[in-house]
Amino acid sequence: MSKSTSATSAIRDWIRNSSRAGHSIEDLIDMMLKSGYTARQARRLVADTLDRPAVAIPVADKRRDGLRTTHPQAPSVEADGRRIGVSTCVETPTIRVLESVLSDAECAQLIEQARPRLDRSRTVTDTGTNEVSSARTSSGMFFKLGETDLIARLEQRIAEIVDLPVIHGEGLQILHYQPGQQYEPHYDWFDPTQAGYKTLTDAGGERIASFIMYLNTPEGGGGTHFPRAGVTVCARQGSAVYFAYENGDKSSLHAGLPVTAGEKWIATKWLREKPYR
Repeated sequence: MSKSTSATSAIRDWIRNSSRAGHSIEDLIDMMLKSGYTARQARRLVADTLDRPAVAIPVADKRRDGLRTTHPQAPSVEADGRRIGVSTCVETPTIRVLESVLSDAECAQLIEQARPRLDRSRTVTDTGTNEVSSARTSSGMFFKLGETDLIARLEQRIAEIVDLPVIHGEGLQILHYQPGQQYEPHYDWFDPTQAGYKTLTDAGGERIASFIMYLNTPEGGGGTHFPRAGVTVCARQGSAVYFAYENGDKSSLHAGLPVTAGEKWIATKWLREKPYR
């Protein structure tokens, strides 16, 4: 097979014939990777040819103990039939600012579906429990995976953007910040030296990336700040910030800056190295 970034008739024929001959999808992907295709290219070609959802196709290229995300690259990435712009790329830590991830209608629907279920936000403690903390003053709630048609559609969209199966994501969390509320600097990965590490990672391994979508534009403040990178991402309705990290990555320190006027609504998806259960 020669390397190609498009679904040529030759590679399509090879995929069909190999599948009919009894080769599993895992075998097809593995052979394509060994021939020089990237994981994203192999998955797309197999998915298109066999009429399967791309994020349901397993990928054989793994690092450490589990799968990793594929960082979106400028100028854009296609997902769920949408062309999503990549307007900012930072390499340390890995940060991508994405444009038009959500429509205004989708933002409004998420807020209304979440509003009746809001409660004081909690943080994960060193022992693996979730407790109210003065460092995090928002209110929030979690949706179950695929809980509504809208949630399922957005989970699929995120999975396509980062090239990771839907089942590697935690349930979507909606957060609401009022004036003065914030989330002080913190890491999203779990510290293996803490007593609760095993409890936190039994469900799906380590967190490997975060995907924050802005559901409205605050009148003032509310950006996502990365102090060690000197980067602040402004909260703008429909846009998102993606950032990836390894366990122990101190450069991924980040904070939800205080809202100075109006309110802020965000939707957060944490991604794991293994299927999340």
